[in-house]
Amino acid sequence: MFARSRLDALNDGIFAVAMTLLVLDIRLPDDFHPHTTADFINAIGELWPKILPYVLSFGVLGLRWLANLELRSGAEFVNRKYVNWWLFYLFLITCVPFSAIVVGRFSAFAPAIWLYVGHTLLIALTSMRLIALTPDLEPGKHINDRQTGSVILIISLLLAFAISFFSPHGALWALTLNFVAPGLMHLFRRNAVSSEG
Repeated sequence: MFARSRLDALNDGIFAVAMTLLVLDIRLPDDFHPHTTADFINAIGELWPKILPYVLSFGVLGLRWLANLELRSGAEFVNRKYVNWWLFYLFLITCVPFSAIVVGRFSAFAPAIWLYVGHTLLIALTSMRLIALTPDLEPGKHINDRQTGSVILIISLLLAFAISFFSPHGALWALTLNFVAPGLMHLFRRNAVSSEG
């Protein structure tokens, strides 16, 4: 048996490092020397293909991290099977900077989108598997929220995959559903409560 608190500490550290490493690919070339303000502004604008995957990846990682925090378990110790799945999940998290860099540099090519989508899909599916394996899971809406978040992530990824066949540049915009989803879930819950009362 392994102390869950140690796994949580490793989880926080890996998410922090992965989220920080995302930004390292967003930089102006070393040999860039603007002569005018317009040159500088244009160069910043040309970074947009790298900024979008950074923002989306940071957001998706942030939402996954928050979902991990919200999932409550009464277990102080976890078994080897759970730890192995959690380590696989964290391995996938550490690979996010790589897939974000690839899609940021080669977003005009559908296979770059497929790599990003496939990688993020693996994260979502592994997250769902971890819910099933979490010992002494406390009942509550946090379980439904995490499952719903994973389903929305999967839907947005499949949508991005489909769009990539027609417009690779536009495919990643499908992932913005993940940012809208928490607000929509809150709105639906509030409407459900007001209609019951």
